[in-house]
Formats: sequence, structure tokens, C-alpha cells
Amino acid sequence: MKMKSNFFFILIYTITLLIWSPLSLADKNITPNLETGWNAINMASLKKDVYYLSSDRLQGRLSLSAGDEKAIDWIQTQFKQIGLKPAFENSYLQPVKLIEYIPDRKKTYIQLERANKIIQWKKPDAITEYHEDLDITGDVVFAGYGITAPDLHYDDYQDIDVHGKIVLVFEHEPQENDATSIFNGKANTIYATSRIKALNAQKHGAIAILIAPEPNRKHPSNQERLARIGGSLKRKVPIPSQVLIDDELHIPIAVISDAIANKIIGAHSSLSQLQTAIDKNLKPQSRAIPDAKITIFITNKSRGYGTTYNVVGLLEGSDSLLKNETIIISAHHDHDGKSKEGIWHGADDNASGTAGVISLANAFMQNSLAKNGLELKRSLLFVVFAAEERGLLGAYHMTNHPIRDLKTTRAMINFDMIGRNELPSDQTNGIITIPNDTHNRLNLIGAHYSPSYLKTVIEENQYIHLTLDDRFDNEPALNTFFRSDQFPFVLHQIPAFWWFTGFHPDYHHITDTADKINYKKMQKILRLAYLTGYAFSNDAYPPEFITHPNFKKE
Repeated sequence: MKMKSNFFFILIYTITLLIWSPLSLADKNITPNLETGWNAINMASLKKDVYYLSSDRLQGRLSLSAGDEKAIDWIQTQFKQIGLKPAFENSYLQPVKLIEYIPDRKKTYIQLERANKIIQWKKPDAITEYHEDLDITGDVVFAGYGITAPDLHYDDYQDIDVHGKIVLVFEHEPQENDATSIFNGKANTIYATSRIKALNAQKHGAIAILIAPEPNRKHPSNQERLARIGGSLKRKVPIPSQVLIDDELHIPIAVISDAIANKIIGAHSSLSQLQTAIDKNLKPQSRAIPDAKITIFITNKSRGYGTTYNVVGLLEGSDSLLKNETIIISAHHDHDGKSKEGIWHGADDNASGTAGVISLANAFMQNSLAKNGLELKRSLLFVVFAAEERGLLGAYHMTNHPIRDLKTTRAMINFDMIGRNELPSDQTNGIITIPNDTHNRLNLIGAHYSPSYLKTVIEENQYIHLTLDDRFDNEPALNTFFRSDQFPFVLHQIPAFWWFTGFHPDYHHITDTADKINYKKMQKILRLAYLTGYAFSNDAYPPEFITHPNFKKE
């Protein structure tokens, strides 16, 4: 039965976000016992830190590079000087062990064999890589959207056997244009991600997964969207790929074009008709694809190992019981390094977020030391993650190897790009509307999964007067929901929001520089996070997580 869980609660706050105007709010002063930390969040220190982190000296902070190691050393020094406790075995550094490899695109291909005929495809039509060389061949099974969601009574694998086979699935999820869909209406759910689809295929015994665009889509495919970004994706010498050394995913993912998907399905079926049938009533249309054998051949130019670090510091709560509960305040320190084109400074992405974590750590510590400061009941864990740009690797590592119990982690405030005014760009044109004036606007991503988190932010915003925006929670094409470090924590049902000022033409380009940051806006965002963090730490009832926002069991 399609019903909205907490429908009216979500609707009220969605409407509030859309009509929120700082001009309609009465000026209000914060309580005196928060003033020390509030005043510690200042534009001068933010500017100084962003300029350092995005300077030529750090060479773009590419994961496993000397420049990123300098950033890591600088962050842990800041944590130590602020007075945070080392959070990982008496250290500020949690090791994240990686495999780094460089795919050989010229020798890597996907091959279809049918009726004694062979067709091969390479990048850009077929994009696949893996940290080991592979040569695998298997029969092909169409598995719908590749989703198994027992709580939603939906399973694309329910009547098929894919052991030892290669599955072909659609991107995203069913009924993405239907606001009443059990898959969170028009918003993305966890099931829309390629990684979750691949892990599900692996669980069912598949040896590889092919991910194709939905034929009836009304937006660019993932391939087409990525091609729009340009910048670091089109550099002459590609960035090396990285993966966790203990990654739980052990099968390759191949992203293919419409043309390849139609060749594979052949004349026996129509992908458009299959998608229409699934979307009509959520009845899986999975089936074997006759006479089709797929070979995935992957070769790498090089392969090596390295260790980077999540930087972690703790401000312990004062309550004897609640101090065992955790509020995470996070960002990521890496970016895209340097190349023949120049240095990929990453001022907004994500020197801004890293500087924000440092500023908040200092603000909370200064306030806790003040004579009239407000105590924190729950503990604050400050984290600056490694290797976000390489696939949220530091965040996935922490959820796989928690520093503090995830079951008692009550909320996460994640900063990724909090320094710019949102502007139209090739990536977003025709997909999402950019407001004319974004100098005071903050996007919050993840609100469907925790309306009570959103409620707290809105209440604290009466002191800040930012314009809050939920647009990215209500469109499926940009995949924003799972593009930053809060997402691995959402997978563990932790209320986690990505605080984000939006895309702009300098995103993942060498022109993302410190002189373009709106430091006044950064200060306001961090002061809102400061008040929100205090509320999360001290409120009797922390935010709740809603597992399936658009679904209610009969």
C-alpha cells in the first residue's frame, strides 16, 4: 500500500523550507552561555585556513600524495592545539589502507558474443575498471533495477538464478517520476546507487554487473551527467583509482550506454517496455537473456598500496551516561591534486568544509572552557575524512571500523562545499533550477530520512536567517544524496545531513580558488551548525531516522 510515513510532518517542513525568508524573522540573540563559541567562529580565521589548504604548497591534496599528507599533519596539529582528545587508540589518525591502480583503457573492453558474432566496446561507451586484472565470461540475466528491498516487498531477484552469471540492470530505481512511489517519491533512496546494486548482485552470486541507463528516463544518464562536468574528469593524465584494501565489493561494475544495452538485450525484449512494465505496478520483469555471452576484460597499467588517514578528535560530553552517545561533525581533506593543466586547488571542495570542522572544534572547545559556557551532554566526534574524491573511502572505512558505536551515534553534520554561491553550470543545466540569488542559501541533503533533524535546524536558524533549501532532496538525476561522506552513515540508519552551498562552474576545475569563497556565508553556516550541534548534544530526544519515508506497512 502506497502511503507516506510521517507525510504531514515532512510536508509542513518542506513547505517551510520553500517559503523560508530571513526578512520574515524577528531578530533574536543567542543565550549568553553560547557567546564564547559563537564569537570564535570568525571570517578572518576561516579565510586564513581556506587559503592555506588550497594553496600551491599543498598541490591539490590528492589522496596518497605529499600534499594531502601535509593537510593531514596540519589538521591533526589543529586538533591538538584546540585541545581535542585523540579519538583513535591515543592518536588523531585512523589509518585507511588503500590499493591504488591505473586502468589501461586501451586494453580494457566489454565483449558480446551472440550467434557466432563478436562485438567489443571500450571507453566511453563502456566504462569498467577493477583493482585486479580480470578476464571473465558469463551468461547474461536481466535483473530489472537490481534491487532487493524486503521491507518494501520488492525484489528484482525473486524468480531468477544469477549464480556465476553477469546481471544487466537499470540505473536509479522504479517510478522515479511518481511523487507517491514507495521508493521515496521523486527522491533517491539507497537503492539507486551503483555500489548498492553491485553488492546486491554479488550477494546473489553474480560475477559482474552491467549498469545501463533507464530507457524511459527524462534526464541525462550517469555517463552523460559525468561528461558534463569536464574539469578533472577530462584531464590529460587521469587521476589514479583507489579502493579500500578490505573492500567488501569483489565483482566489477561496468557502466554501459543505451546502444550497448539494446545490443545485449537483442530482439527478444524491449528495454523500454520492460521498464514500463516494472514502473506500472512494481512487478519485476527479470529474465535470462537468450544466446548472449558477455566477456569483461580488464587490464591495469600499475597497481600499488598506500595508507592515508581519517583525522579524528573527540570532545567528550559531560553527562555520565549520554557522553557515550556521539554527534559527528565532519568534512573531507582530499581533492584532485595537480596535473599538466595546473593545480586543482579545491578551495570550496573541500578546504571550506575542512576549515569549518576546525572552526567548530575550536568554538565548542572555547565555549566548554568559558566560565559561563554551556556544557555538552553527548560527545562530539570531529572527523576530516580521507579519500572522499576516490569514492567516500575514508567514510566507508569508518563505518566498517567504527571509532565509536554507530548504534549510539545520534546525528551527523557533514560539510562538503560550504563556501560558494550556487551558480548554473553544465552539470546542472536543464536538470535543476538555480535560484537567482544564492548568496544566503544553504542546501540540506538528507531531510527525508530525518524530519526531526530538519526541525532542529529550522528552529536554530531563527538566530542566523539563512535561506534553507531542499531542492537536491527532490530530484533523482544528479545523484546528490549519495555523493558525500554522510551517505555511508545513512546506510547505518544514522540521521546524517550533507550541508552544501551548491554546484558552480568551478566545481572540479583548477579555478576553484580561495578568492571566490563567500566567507560571510561560511561564517553564518558554521554558526548555524554550532547551535544545531549544541541542540543535538543536549536535547532529551535526539533526531530520529525514518527508514522508508514514503512507505507504511499495512
